[in-house]
Amino acid sequence: MEALVVRRLGDPTLAPGGEASPFAAISRDQPVPELSSPTAVRVRVAATSLNFATLLQVQGKYQERPPLPFVPGSDYAGVVDAVGPAVRRLRPGDRVCSFTGLGSFAEFIVVEEKQLFSVPDGCDLVAAGALPVAFGTSHVALVHRAQLKAGQVLLVLGAAGGVGASAVQIGKVCGAIVIAVARGSDKLQYLKSIGADHVIDSSKDSIIESAKSFLKARGLKGVDVLYDPVGGKLTQDSLKLLNWGAHILVIGFASGDVPVIRANVALVKNWTIHGLYWGSYFVHQPAVLIDSLSELLSWLSKGLITVQISHTYKLNEAHLAFSALRDRKAVGKVMIVMDSLVKSRL
Repeated sequence: MEALVVRRLGDPTLAPGGEASPFAAISRDQPVPELSSPTAVRVRVAATSLNFATLLQVQGKYQERPPLPFVPGSDYAGVVDAVGPAVRRLRPGDRVCSFTGLGSFAEFIVVEEKQLFSVPDGCDLVAAGALPVAFGTSHVALVHRAQLKAGQVLLVLGAAGGVGASAVQIGKVCGAIVIAVARGSDKLQYLKSIGADHVIDSSKDSIIESAKSFLKARGLKGVDVLYDPVGGKLTQDSLKLLNWGAHILVIGFASGDVPVIRANVALVKNWTIHGLYWGSYFVHQPAVLIDSLSELLSWLSKGLITVQISHTYKLNEAHLAFSALRDRKAVGKVMIVMDSLVKSRL
């Protein structure tokens, strides 16, 4: 089978097979994985998503560093290829999606039946493959942790990226008033199209002044929930907008700068600071993820949320996908689409 294999840590934007590339050349030499247990399912991957964590993982900068060599990948969707004798819920041909710590940048992946979610009729497989990590992160953060309520003000930083755009949509489903921050007019237009109540171009405008003007016009005091996948100066500026009793959701540090939130200010303001490492829920509270993804798939099938696919690439173009992610060219999700899905659409 075809697979993208990380043979050394390094720059994932370099073409596979090159001397300096972290990736071995794409080939069909990887064996098709066998079913590993009676309850295992083999999935033919149709599409798999790039997340910022995947880029960091290939660079060796992520909090988890798998031993070399490894096949990267996180959320994916595909079609059941084979099932173990004890599998009861799924059968070959069923459409499914899921997430994994490693392994989805390949034609096939083997997982336990309980880890797979059925993709509802009418849902595109590429969209389903983009759903789990980005939308799952935002759903757990906003619904489970911050318990976002209708009428509250949600401020989303990095709002045009995968997790940011999902936070904007989930915020609107929850009935929140959403302020979205991004860079560039195209991204701002997209954020308006998915329901953002106010958009701020961080490359031109003062976040503080723009947000305060909007809040004053609406008769609102400040921000109740801050969703932050960026860090750095944007975080520091945003803290000045928070209400007493606000929730701060620490999602990531795409800026490369980890902000400092002073504990004495958090004490006086009664802020709640949530660190959110979504993947760890699978170990510590898997039921939360199961409920979260089930609700998200229901929302997707009903049209309450949509998945914006910004770029799609083939497996042998993975370095271009990583470039689009690194250079912040994406408005929505960057996806790897397998040849099997491309051929089925012809």
